[in-house]
Amino acid sequence: MKDYNIKNIRNISLLGHGGSGKTSVAEAMLYVGKSSSRLGKVSEGNTVCDFEGEEIKRGISLSTAVAPLEWNNHKINIIDNPGFFDFEGEVRQSLSVSDGAVIVVSGKSGVTVGAEKSFKLAKERNIPIIFYVSKLDSENSHYYRVLDSLRDKFGVNVCPLEIPIVQDAQVHGYVNLIEMRGRKYNEDGTFSEIPIPDYMNERIDPIVNMINEAVAETSEEFMDKFFAGETFTPDEIAKALKEGVQNGSILPVICGSATVCFRGISLLLDTITNFVPSPDMRECVVTDEKGEENQFKSDISDEPSLFVFKTVADPFVGKMSYFKVMSGTVDNSMTLYNMTTGDTEKMGHIFIIKGKTQTEVTSVSAGDIGVVTKLSSVKTGDTLTSSKRKIKFHDITYPKPCLQMAVLPKAKGDEEKISAGINKLMEEDLTCFLVNNVETKELVLNCMGEMHADVIISKLKSKFGVDVELATPKTPYRETIRKTVKAEGKHKKQSGGHGQYGHVWIEFSPGEESDLTFETSVVGGSVPKNFFPAVEKGLRESVKNGVLAGYPVVNLKANLFDGSYHPVDSSEMSFKVAASLAYKNGLVNASPVLMEPVGVLKVTVPGDLMGDIIGNINKRRGRILGMNPAADDYQEIEAEVPMAEMYDYAIDLRSMSQGRGEFTFDFVRYEDVPSNLAEDIIKAAKTE
Repeated sequence: MKDYNIKNIRNISLLGHGGSGKTSVAEAMLYVGKSSSRLGKVSEGNTVCDFEGEEIKRGISLSTAVAPLEWNNHKINIIDNPGFFDFEGEVRQSLSVSDGAVIVVSGKSGVTVGAEKSFKLAKERNIPIIFYVSKLDSENSHYYRVLDSLRDKFGVNVCPLEIPIVQDAQVHGYVNLIEMRGRKYNEDGTFSEIPIPDYMNERIDPIVNMINEAVAETSEEFMDKFFAGETFTPDEIAKALKEGVQNGSILPVICGSATVCFRGISLLLDTITNFVPSPDMRECVVTDEKGEENQFKSDISDEPSLFVFKTVADPFVGKMSYFKVMSGTVDNSMTLYNMTTGDTEKMGHIFIIKGKTQTEVTSVSAGDIGVVTKLSSVKTGDTLTSSKRKIKFHDITYPKPCLQMAVLPKAKGDEEKISAGINKLMEEDLTCFLVNNVETKELVLNCMGEMHADVIISKLKSKFGVDVELATPKTPYRETIRKTVKAEGKHKKQSGGHGQYGHVWIEFSPGEESDLTFETSVVGGSVPKNFFPAVEKGLRESVKNGVLAGYPVVNLKANLFDGSYHPVDSSEMSFKVAASLAYKNGLVNASPVLMEPVGVLKVTVPGDLMGDIIGNINKRRGRILGMNPAADDYQEIEAEVPMAEMYDYAIDLRSMSQGRGEFTFDFVRYEDVPSNLAEDIIKAAKTE
């Protein structure tokens, strides 16, 4: 593949709901663009973009893949993305280097949550959007119903460029509404002209009016012409479409089938090359070495800079860093400065990548995408620049993990292997992390959902040979007291020679919000001052285990007010033991209670789901604090909910909201566990 000028490069993210046909569309684009000599199928596990073992096994995309093609003297870098919500981090990485997005919508299922989320993410990045309505060869597909739902959901900016010629529920051809010509697609993706049937006029007229409305919105001149009843010329329409697509005021819709004669694929490629902006037309904000923000545009003549948007730990090649050249030309002899770490990086081997196929090159120029291997300290989100112009591109914003699962090794002693394996996977996937909970003695995986967790566990086994199980994490309960008591602790032991003697009186009472507040009010030297630290140490070790179920004790105040000592037998160890005895004797009589962690839950959902969401929160022993309107007819519900009730909330919320709901949960304090539940928790803890 030849080198292309930045003005002839297009970086396109393929987005959409899982199962909408994105990978099939990518496969068809590569085949029609002659970048692939055969048409792979997802069902056969031989597509260019789904090549990892887990993807082939499951028949779905799990990570972003890059595949370039050439079309009309342009280079299009297709960035195929997962459609399942658990892998949103991959989508955000892709969009960070994209100049446009193609949202694939199934002609059977129509506008789904995945399409809505894809649209929202693309809009956040302010990149042009094209819709491709796929699977029109399938039974039960209905283009016009899908078109209506697109306009209902995304507004009058939705502008069809092509519609199917349908007769007897079969698609016989397509009408290009810009050129007003009928076309029938051939098996190789080319097309032949066919006459437009007269019965199509009642379909064409209102849709042509849609196009005219969208064109009129792009300028006052066109608006005046539209209201004057004048007809737009094809050149005026093309000019308006280009401007409208690039500024987001027009959302073109193309339709067809990626698997039958590649219907609509050539028009999709034309639309990308003609209407989507080149990388040098887009601006972003960068931070210089002084911390000041500046506007930035890609330019081939500038000092070299690149942005790393994806990392893969390949077992054969080593670490692979996917990058987009933001300015200048990056070649394999360069040493660049890492703005994140302050290190210098020797570029070494550079590749152009198509799925899993790597082609080594000497350089990559501005606007294009490449891969560099074996930069061990480079991570996703890093900026590498020339030392002459140090700028940093903004980091990728990732969704916060919402599901926690305890990772239990099937074989003893595998904990270190688990940690090492997941740490390697975290280099690739920044939406998961592992926490070693010292208190509960568990490794806790934080991830985006059930499928995400399952994929991580499968990769642990296939890549690192570690077999694990997932379970609900243990809740970190606490204990405290509600009554003030005075307790004695006496440790006396004779064993020949020096004995052991320590004697204390301690008053225990409810304290402030801390583990232990230790005070002394000893008078008359009944306990010498040099033994005070030993008493405190004994208490601090004791509060690690409560008297009810062995959970740590909090909010405890201890006042050492009396005791006695022996001039020979007393020691720090003796008073430490005496303090622990007083602790045990006192707390059992101080009305000990079990406490649970409680957090603030903030859920954002469509307004019509409020009743179901509130009902579910109430079932989880939650207290509703308030409701606030959010964007796009969504509502934010704020509540306080016990942590023990939240471990499976991500799964329930996704089910109740069909994936539209989002939430955050942050710990705020401990509260008493209801007595009926406390009994079961204490019993289970003692059994364990």
